[in-house]
Amino acid sequence: MNVLVVGAHPDDELLGVGGTIIKHIKNGDKVSVLLLTDGHTSRFRDPSRAGEHSPEVVARVESAEKAAKLLGFDLHFAPFFDQRLDIVPHIELVHAIEKVANEINPQIVYCHHKGDVNTDHQTTFSACMTSFRSVGKDYPVRFLTYETVSSTEWGVPSGEAYFMPNVFVDITEQLDKKMEALKLYDQEMREFPHPRSYEGIKISAQRWGSVASVHAAEAFMLIREVIK
Repeated sequence: MNVLVVGAHPDDELLGVGGTIIKHIKNGDKVSVLLLTDGHTSRFRDPSRAGEHSPEVVARVESAEKAAKLLGFDLHFAPFFDQRLDIVPHIELVHAIEKVANEINPQIVYCHHKGDVNTDHQTTFSACMTSFRSVGKDYPVRFLTYETVSSTEWGVPSGEAYFMPNVFVDITEQLDKKMEALKLYDQEMREFPHPRSYEGIKISAQRWGSVASVHAAEAFMLIREVIK
């Protein structure tokens, strides 16, 4: 089975889907990850530096490449700038996603939750909704959204935006490997009690695990499933 994870920034793929990626690969599935930005250029105060191959940007991209090698997934990058996806024409984002999707023909897609506080995440979700419509014969039969700690929980507390998972993946056996991979993004991690800390991520996995009566889990919202 072909699986595609779409994320706005390097580290999103591990924060939200790391354990599930490992489980898919263990089960013989082919996993591809598409990251739409380098995840760093917005931190430059000078907007003219957007897209610059600075040491910080190179380090973030290299972290993603090392994570792909460690876990065994295929990695793709789109050419957009961090925290600027909302000014990219929607059709350009859709075309970038569809280009990769047409290459790999995914049966399962994971994407950001629509209610995340991060605008790049919201824009990514919107583009994925367009890209993965149930049209034709090769569309994904399962489309889910994932939680990104330090973004999903800071969204607007409304019924439409709130993350209400209805699919839980037991990652008890995969959690240690997920944490090992996250260390490749150590420059992005924070001190506890920040949610994007090693302790915070383990607590999140335990929290969702307790909902599903397992030791650790990743949680997802099922947007669409087509049973053929």
